[in-house]
Amino acid sequence: MSEPASISAGIAARYATAIFEIAEESKALNSLESSINDLSAALADSEDLRDLISSPVVSRDEQETAISAVAAKMGVAPVLANSLALMAQKRRLFVLPALIEALRARLAETRGEITADVTSAKALTKTQSEKLAKTLAERTGKKVVINATVDESIIGGLVVKVGSKMIDNSIRSKLNSLQNAMKEVG
Repeated sequence: MSEPASISAGIAARYATAIFEIAEESKALNSLESSINDLSAALADSEDLRDLISSPVVSRDEQETAISAVAAKMGVAPVLANSLALMAQKRRLFVLPALIEALRARLAETRGEITADVTSAKALTKTQSEKLAKTLAERTGKKVVINATVDESIIGGLVVKVGSKMIDNSIRSKLNSLQNAMKEVG
């Protein structure tokens, strides 16, 4: 992780802890989850919103006014809306994507879930995905949610990342290993 990314993750983690604890205390975790999903979708869909949170040209007051209007229009949970306004005042809105990820991780942890990032050469069928989730659940002891992506460059097999562990069983990595072994020989 680069230094700016680790700084963003640290800031996001502190805000996420505060937001999560307040939402948990006020029994508003479902509302919080719905709000972060909506906010994540809005960030993905709106280039203007991405520019708003990252532009150094936009003043603190303009950021606060705009993000408060967006939060009100979207019906974001009050704890999150207040936090977004505070983040704008402190010039911390640039960590919003990292904040969303940190909050999702806290919510998943509370439910006893873990996310597995799975990369395959072609899309997994529903049966394959369910079977993989079941196998990973047996190994981790937690409910596993599969986050599947397709990368044709791995040729075949799977790359599975669960937490800090990664299993690279792709044909690309096996070919690279074979290539390295052949270089050592001759």
